[in-house]
Amino acid sequence: MFYTSNIPIILQTALVSNLYFFSQLLYKRYSTNFLVRMLGAWHEIPGSGQSVPVSGLAYYVSPPRSLGEIVGDPFHAIFYMAFILSACALFSKTWIEVSGSSARDVAKQLRDQQMFMKGHRESSLVHTLNRYIPTAAAFGGMCIGGLTVFADFLGAIGSGTGILLAVTIIYQYFEIFYKEKADIGFFGF
Repeated sequence: MFYTSNIPIILQTALVSNLYFFSQLLYKRYSTNFLVRMLGAWHEIPGSGQSVPVSGLAYYVSPPRSLGEIVGDPFHAIFYMAFILSACALFSKTWIEVSGSSARDVAKQLRDQQMFMKGHRESSLVHTLNRYIPTAAAFGGMCIGGLTVFADFLGAIGSGTGILLAVTIIYQYFEIFYKEKADIGFFGF
């Protein structure tokens, strides 16, 4: 189901980080400009040196900071959830095209390995795979985005994205370790 792993959330985070960067940069310089305020208005938290978005696009793509904020501004929570889910689905579908995991690439790999789908001609294999792979990628991306939103809404320490990335990276290392252990035996025994 997680055809593209955690790549969609990494790309979504990069997009939002760039939006934050340019929004803060422009707001510090041109805080009275209407278009800059539409991109995002920022407020510095006293004593911490951190700025948080308080309005504009940057505010709506940032996670609500508490359950009270979700209840107080439900549009923000709904917009954030819709943005994360749709961005992760879009990035997931884009990633399969870029990474060599699309239906055309999978069909080529199957042909190279001389594997065939029973009841399908070679020419219809791409069409058949195209019915499933993009949908699986988009759904998997939405699931990853949903996990991130769920963690953010629960007020997890850190961010939902950070927790998701940490868990998937640790799990990948575990898989590599287990595979190497099986290949050579545990410490060569």
